[in-house]
Amino acid sequence: MSLALDYPGFKTLLLAAALPPVPMLLLAAWGGWRLRRGRRLGALLLGLALAGIWLSATEAAGELLSRAAGQPAVLRPGQVDALRGRSDGAVLVLGGGVKRHAPEFGAGAPARFTAERLAYGVWVARRSGWPLAFSGGIGWTATELRQPEADIIARVAAEDYGLPLRWAEAHSRDTRENAAHTLPLLAKAGVKQVVLVTHEAHMRRALRAFEAEAAPLGIHLLPAPVGLQDDALSSFDDWCPSVEGFARVRYVLYETLAWWAGR
Repeated sequence: MSLALDYPGFKTLLLAAALPPVPMLLLAAWGGWRLRRGRRLGALLLGLALAGIWLSATEAAGELLSRAAGQPAVLRPGQVDALRGRSDGAVLVLGGGVKRHAPEFGAGAPARFTAERLAYGVWVARRSGWPLAFSGGIGWTATELRQPEADIIARVAAEDYGLPLRWAEAHSRDTRENAAHTLPLLAKAGVKQVVLVTHEAHMRRALRAFEAEAAPLGIHLLPAPVGLQDDALSSFDDWCPSVEGFARVRYVLYETLAWWAGR
């Protein structure tokens, strides 16, 4: 029996090997092996591995990595208020994953990243008076999904937030396809300015894809990042491992790898 590794499987395997904690575990294994040959080098490698495992689960490391990658500026409430009165704008939320089935709801539900983006997108839409759009289909690695993200979010936006989507793009599989499929749809409706909602770590990559599509259509983009923090460095807790810190470090590194890969 042969084992075929398709693109989603290869991508998942590659990311598992590249993101924490696997690199540090491999470094620790190398250090343990080197202890038998050279005590000093082996101890150094083990120390680096343990320090890396600790830091890779802290909010502080995630904040430093985010700043190094180029953190976007926050969209302040006053800037959102200034949008009110214009009739050629739209608030576009980019999908960040959904749960195929959440037992407590008896239906599909937004995953954490999508839930945070949607909540902020709804807030911006209500404060600005602009209609809401969402872009997200079935991602390359979301092989378990049977229903596009946009279909699930359309229901959640209408039922839970009382703000139905004006546009729901359900065919894109990645950020570049988000831009390629959604902006022509908005341009056809006369939209000239788009508030782009996604996480701060994803914003640089999203803008690269969307600006390439927006320029020929005459659409102006206004970044609206989610997940920024006032300060994640000065508290003792910021330097202690946490679930949130581990998730943020992995996400920033994931987005950095995707940026370098041009995806």
